[in-house]
Amino acid sequence: MPGLIRGVARTAAIAGTATAVSNRVSRRQAGRWAEQDQQAYQEQAYQEPPAAAAPPPAAPAADTDMDAKLAQLKQLGELKEQGVLTDAEFEVQKDRILHA
Repeated sequence: MPGLIRGVARTAAIAGTATAVSNRVSRRQAGRWAEQDQQAYQEQAYQEPPAAAAPPPAAPAADTDMDAKLAQLKQLGELKEQGVLTDAEFEVQKDRILHA
């Protein structure tokens, strides 16, 4: 009987060790994935807005100043609806157009 108990104890110790190693590997891998996700998020957050986010060029001289501003604001609104501009970028460009 003592040989049987020793065999069971040895098996339990091996299984426990394997479980502990497996859990550690899983935690380490999850940590690496989290770091990669964080880096990708930060890289995406620091990218400059696309060139299409620039406000439209000034209207021709034949238009009045107010008509030109309205056309620019309309185009700016379309860019925001398309997802090209964020809310913050939209507000900055809108203020620039209105206070020009």
